[in-house]
Amino acid sequence: MGKALHITDATFAAEVLNSDKPVLVDFWAEWCGPCRMIGPIVEELAGEYEGKAKITKVDVDVNPQISSQFGIRSIPTLLIFKNGQVVDQIIGAVPKNILKKQLDAQLA
Repeated sequence: MGKALHITDATFAAEVLNSDKPVLVDFWAEWCGPCRMIGPIVEELAGEYEGKAKITKVDVDVNPQISSQFGIRSIPTLLIFKNGQVVDQIIGAVPKNILKKQLDAQLA
């Protein structure tokens, strides 16, 4: 089973911007209730999309540089990157089918 990859300010460019696959980035924090609700869904997606897309998480408290670079103001915010560019954004805890739909759109 795949597991969401934890990204840091230092590994962001290599893991996300230079990825040859679409990347879902979950910006979250330990103290955020809605983040804890969506966390297990993100982990499930990591297994389901293994080999097709990269599923990652960024703790905003530990990695302020990336959070500020992408203007993350409320969490959870999930960004989908393709070819180093943000192609989609989801704010708040949304159902799994919404995340899958938006990820699938980038796999086509």
